[in-house]
Amino acid sequence: MDLKSVAKATSKVLISYLTYQAMRTVVSQLQQTNPPLAHWLSGFSSTGKLQDGEMYLKELLSENQELAFRLMTVRAHLAEEVVEFLPEMTLTGVKEANLKLRCQHLEKIVNYESSADLPDLDPDLLAAELLETQEAQAIADDRQNDRQDELDIVDTENIDDIDDAGEPSAIEGQESQSDNLLE
Repeated sequence: MDLKSVAKATSKVLISYLTYQAMRTVVSQLQQTNPPLAHWLSGFSSTGKLQDGEMYLKELLSENQELAFRLMTVRAHLAEEVVEFLPEMTLTGVKEANLKLRCQHLEKIVNYESSADLPDLDPDLLAAELLETQEAQAIADDRQNDRQDELDIVDTENIDDIDDAGEPSAIEGQESQSDNLLE
C-alpha cells in the first residue's frame, strides 16, 4: 500500500468537500443579499461539477470570476478552521466506527450461538474479542471526554467577554465606541 498516494487522494476528496461547503455557505449568504445570484449559483453547482472541486472552480472562474474568488476565500477559511481538529477527529471517528461494528458483530455472534444456528465457537476467542471491544470503548470515551474538556475551555474563554446579563462587557463596548469615533 502506497500511503503517500492514499494521503494525496484523501486530500483531493477533502478539498472538493470544502469547496462544496464553501458553495453552500456562499449560496446561503447570497439568499439574504442577492437571491437571483444565489439561484444562479445553485443551478450552476447542481450539474455534478462539484465532484472535482478544482474543475468546478475553473469553470466558475470562466462564468463568474467574483463568485469563484469568493468561494476560494471561504474554502480557505474553512480549511484553516477545520485542519486543526481533523487528524484527531478522523482517527477517533474511524476507531469509534470500528468499535461499533465489532460490537454489533459480537452481539450477532452471541445471538446466533445462543440460538444454536452456528457451530461451536471458541469461548476464548469470544472473550478476547469482548475484552478488546471494551478496551477500545474505554479509549474512545477518554478521547471524547478530552475533546469535550478542550471545547469547554474554549467556551469559557469566550464567556469571559460577556457580563452577567449576557451582554458584551462594558470595556468591550467602550472600545468599539472609541473605534467608531476614530472612523
